[in-house]
Amino acid sequence: MTVRAIYENGVFRPTEPVNLPEKAQVEFEPKLLSPEGEDRAAQGRIYELLGQSFPSGHTDTAERHNEHQP
Repeated sequence: MTVRAIYENGVFRPTEPVNLPEKAQVEFEPKLLSPEGEDRAAQGRIYELLGQSFPSGHTDTAERHNEHQP
C-alpha cells in the first residue's frame, strides 16, 4: 500500500482516506516528491529531448545490430 501525505506542523497528514484501524502503528520511510506541476514540466522536457534527432552518419543503424550482441 502506498500512502501519500503532506507533512505540516510536525504531523504527516494523508491526502486520501487510509484503510487502517485507528491507532494502528505503521513504519515508513518518507520519499520527498516534487510538486505535480514540476513533474509534468520535467516530463515534457524529457519527451522533447527524446523526440530530437541528431545526424550520426549512419543511414541504417539496424544493419550494425549484430556487432553489439554477445
